[in-house]
Amino acid sequence: MPDISLRELNRTLLQRQLLLDRVSMPAADLVRHLIAVQGQEPNWPYVGLWARLTDFRHEDLIALLQERSVVRGTTVRRTVHLTDAQDFRWLRPTVRPMLEQTARLAYFGDVVAGLDLGAFAAAGRELLTGRTLSRRELGRALVERFPDRAPGKLNHLLGVLVPMLHDADAGRWGRWRTRYVSVSLAEEWIGAPLADSPQPETLVLRYLAAYGPATAADVQAFSGVTRLAEVIARLRPRLRVYRDETGRELFDLADAVLADPDLPAPVRFLPAFDNSLLGHRDRSRIFSDEDRARIAKEASAGVPMYLVDGFVHGRWALDGNTVRITPWHPLSPADEDAVRAEADSLFPVITPGEDGKVVIERR
Repeated sequence: MPDISLRELNRTLLQRQLLLDRVSMPAADLVRHLIAVQGQEPNWPYVGLWARLTDFRHEDLIALLQERSVVRGTTVRRTVHLTDAQDFRWLRPTVRPMLEQTARLAYFGDVVAGLDLGAFAAAGRELLTGRTLSRRELGRALVERFPDRAPGKLNHLLGVLVPMLHDADAGRWGRWRTRYVSVSLAEEWIGAPLADSPQPETLVLRYLAAYGPATAADVQAFSGVTRLAEVIARLRPRLRVYRDETGRELFDLADAVLADPDLPAPVRFLPAFDNSLLGHRDRSRIFSDEDRARIAKEASAGVPMYLVDGFVHGRWALDGNTVRITPWHPLSPADEDAVRAEADSLFPVITPGEDGKVVIERR
């Protein structure tokens, strides 16, 4: 018999992700608990926080961004996330090797050809020291120093080489695109230096608290950082070890509690890129391989999904003031009522001040 069943993994993930019962806690504490909240599109974090908090308001997150206690920048998996400002100070140096590898991708081939990356990063730092520049302004300034290269790619390259953070307005509700983002040096925006060295042990332990039990491959899938099996081997005496239904070893904090597999799991609507869906290499604890295959060609663009009984059941989309729900599996009458009720409660978040309509697409 396995030490931990798929259903135990599911309920434990939901419990640690605060998706079983909404909780009353400051939004800043939730961001800190989750380590990083996917923020490629500015609006999605608001939906992710709403799904977990009892009394979340747009103003709560906007205030955190304005006071710089929560920051927006590139961290795990080379994508834009919201993080606690103090967590960014250790997280960005921890993912730095993975980010620097990005400069070797074919995407940057024509930009990095003949470019001294050290001199380029130093020039970018010089341009930003003591200043906040829009990406357009920064791109123009970089092209003046490094001509015959695309300003957009130069901006992107500098962002993976030099820790930068976005201005607060870049994360404001209502901005589905980030064309007009302004950036600053991370240490200046936060007002404190970043850590001198990576902290992979901190990454693993914090990850397990919010996403465990998990394998080393799971932590790597969440973060983009490699060679974490070595880190877990060092931590192993401090961890609890389980075996799942396939016989794999899963690691967890020694004092962490597994959830009751029979706990009821309410319907939840999740934003595109929510880390509860992306935070493991093996996502079967919440998202079946069959259902992942349905969106394989469009996953990079982000697909918001909803849960029934703790597992992905289908997708949803906002079409004007209408939430369109596409089930991938049959809905019982009781489940359909629950899906409609949860969708109705979403309207104050996604269409504040306006009425909305719920449409369930029939196959």
